[in-house]
Amino acid sequence: MGRVFVAGSINMDVVATADRHPRVGETVAGRQVLYFPGGKGANQAVAAARLGAQTTLIGRVGKDSFGGELKTFLSDQGIALGHVKETAAAHTGTAIITVAEADNTIVVIPGSNALLSAEDVAAVPLTEGDVAVSQFEIPLPTIAAFFQRARSAGATTLLNPAPAQKMSADLLALVDVLVLNETELGLLADAELSDSDEAARIIEVARKLQARDDQIICITLGKRGVLALEASEAFAVPGHAVKAIDTTGAGDCFVGALAAQLADGVALRAALAFANAAASISVQRMGAGPSMPTAPEVAAVISAG
Repeated sequence: MGRVFVAGSINMDVVATADRHPRVGETVAGRQVLYFPGGKGANQAVAAARLGAQTTLIGRVGKDSFGGELKTFLSDQGIALGHVKETAAAHTGTAIITVAEADNTIVVIPGSNALLSAEDVAAVPLTEGDVAVSQFEIPLPTIAAFFQRARSAGATTLLNPAPAQKMSADLLALVDVLVLNETELGLLADAELSDSDEAARIIEVARKLQARDDQIICITLGKRGVLALEASEAFAVPGHAVKAIDTTGAGDCFVGALAAQLADGVALRAALAFANAAASISVQRMGAGPSMPTAPEVAAVISAG
């Protein structure tokens, strides 16, 4: 079994719950405030580790109380933290999240995540069969350096380009597996897409974005499941209809689960079905990192159909 290495953000999520989201300029009464370990990198690492993958996180936290609490939580999940550095130059990354009507709004303050550098990923012991995962809450040059190292070692690179922003053709070419939603796909491909678009239209746009003939693109569509473009073949994997409580971290759960499956040598279609099931569990729980399921929980969902 290969290992999962995640270079990414580590945040404390400060979550306020309310009956509805405030309009611009409006104040509404909230129900409670909660503190959850988060950050897309940490979430993806937690998801992979809870599903049985040997997982290493590469990141930075501040020398503050949030940083200490996050490292304790991540260590308790069985994640190797030898490549997580503490820095006094910035505070630990923080996300301010409002949850209402089973949906969320998020403001992320990068803090120490913005300081993760190419030097931080230079000594990561990647080998053939490993999966190198990253996302867009750390500097893009750091991701490029990480993926260059991964590909030279024979590892698979998996990128989740979220929060959405443009990237260079050089970075895209380093990606073996691209996992994104239709909004992110539309931005990267300079195409207008909405959640009502047919599968054929989404795949057409994905083909235009595909940087290499062997590049895999997976488009997550929430409860509608996922569309995948593997080389020239396109296929769909159905989703799961569940009552969502908090969608924070659902995409990260999907990415971490997919990475764990690919590291275990599972074929893409089966790996996507597993990742879909894992994400359907996470949205039924509050928080990001703490909502990630275990392998037996995912197996139970899959066996139940």
